[in-house]
Amino acid sequence: MTITQATRLAPPERRSYAEVLAVCVVHAIIPDVGGKQDETAIDKRPVLGDVEVHRFGLTGDTQCDIAHHGGEGKAVYVYAQEDAEWWAADLERELPPGRFGENLRTRGLDVTNALLGERWRIGTTLLEVTCPRTPCLSFQGFWGVPRLIKRFLTYGAPGAYLRVLEEGQIRAGDGIEIAHRPDHDVTLGLALRALTVERKLIGRLAPALQAFPDRDRPKIARLVEHSAS
Repeated sequence: MTITQATRLAPPERRSYAEVLAVCVVHAIIPDVGGKQDETAIDKRPVLGDVEVHRFGLTGDTQCDIAHHGGEGKAVYVYAQEDAEWWAADLERELPPGRFGENLRTRGLDVTNALLGERWRIGTTLLEVTCPRTPCLSFQGFWGVPRLIKRFLTYGAPGAYLRVLEEGQIRAGDGIEIAHRPDHDVTLGLALRALTVERKLIGRLAPALQAFPDRDRPKIARLVEHSAS
């Protein structure tokens, strides 16, 4: 079965209760195989107990490529267990929490269909969905899977970058409450397609521009404006 068929015919199962399966921070700084940096912090592993979440991320975590990762609008990265299980079956390998470079591995939350600007209360934090993750050469090199970037875009489950609206603590087992859903239809899945493989959709991002990270918003706003001209 091709990736496209699997996406259309076998969407991941979603549960009624959403929770954090694991909280992950960087395990080691490793060589950036195939990427554009000398080193990468993509190798993240689960940690136990309460983890402090501040404006720019999790205590104990870091980023090497600060031009594309981290910052106020990409402080926390989330990936869904349901999508990780799809990849594990497709690649016939284990993909434990942290393997996507994520800080939070979730279960029961439809991350791909979350709206930009949607807010989640997790532990004592309040987090806001800002944008999808666009796969990079560092990710492809970390997994050692040829053409992974194209396959990741085709499957279309990018995970979610979040900004921290209220600092606090998160631990594995915390429930996830959707505290706010904005009045538009711009999902993470739609945003990924519009920014990568279906640029004709870029105009549809207009209602969600304010949710994007501060450093990315001006560029995306220009693309949206150009699409309308």
